[in-house]
Amino acid sequence: MEILDEIYANIKKYPKIIIHRHQRPDPDAFGSQVGLAEIIKASFPYKEVYVVGKDFPSLNWIGKMDDLKSNEFNDALVIVVDTANAPRIDDRRFNNGDKLIKIDHHPNDEPFGDLMWVQPEASSCSEMIYDFYQHFANDLKLPAKAANALYAGIVGDTGRFLYPATTARTMLVAGALIAHGADAAGISRREDQISVALARLSAYVYENLTISDSGTAYVVLSKEVLKRFGLTEAGTSAVVPLPGKIEDVKAWAIFVEQEDGHFRVRLRSKGPAINELAKNHQGGGHALASGAKAADTDEINQIVEELEAITSTN
Repeated sequence: MEILDEIYANIKKYPKIIIHRHQRPDPDAFGSQVGLAEIIKASFPYKEVYVVGKDFPSLNWIGKMDDLKSNEFNDALVIVVDTANAPRIDDRRFNNGDKLIKIDHHPNDEPFGDLMWVQPEASSCSEMIYDFYQHFANDLKLPAKAANALYAGIVGDTGRFLYPATTARTMLVAGALIAHGADAAGISRREDQISVALARLSAYVYENLTISDSGTAYVVLSKEVLKRFGLTEAGTSAVVPLPGKIEDVKAWAIFVEQEDGHFRVRLRSKGPAINELAKNHQGGGHALASGAKAADTDEINQIVEELEAITSTN
């Protein structure tokens, strides 16, 4: 594939490489970022390779971020992984390097960078990073730390292989990563475990979930609710899959109030596409997993109505 050859040529060319990912990271963001960095470090030990972005202690078991001064971006190759659009890139210095590469598995609705490798059919960006390694396996090394990070990313974005994006290729990649040292059982345990506070919030979600006859479900998590359970908005990701466990639910929305009063909207579906709905409300994403924003209760009601229209016809 020509684009892979171009990316590899640039990785070989630049002595300094800085890797970014998206804000509010999930395991795939950290996994693809750290996994790519560890592959490059192991394969080219004389290069300077850094991962940047806000530190998230809950994901430090995958890898820790580097603290760079702005002048260190001079003459660097910058690679952004798992990020659909530039406004979502964590660390706004991504444009300060000499060249910018985008590697992503979201629909390429908002292109950026000098080179772009985008595969929406991939289960995760971590799967793509493994594919990149395999394409140049004669020249690259895949250490256990990279395998662990990439496996964590795949497990995170496939919901431990429950989501439709899981393909035969995904399972082959997962097996290869285990063969390279990924701790499959340990990673699954880490990504499955939750705190007592999240367990109690999960009970609240089930108790307060509204489910329509057509299979639309939603719940609103206000600032007051999060305060009651001692959680912040960033700590609510574990409850997003919960409505999907209910047999009658086809698609669902989790509305989480932000500090300024607007709501972050997490949209998920078992079949009907919901990414066009997300685009109507300052969002986007995959057909079955998207995000959006709601300014107030009126927009929440509008989103629920639009989601209801989708499930009613599918």
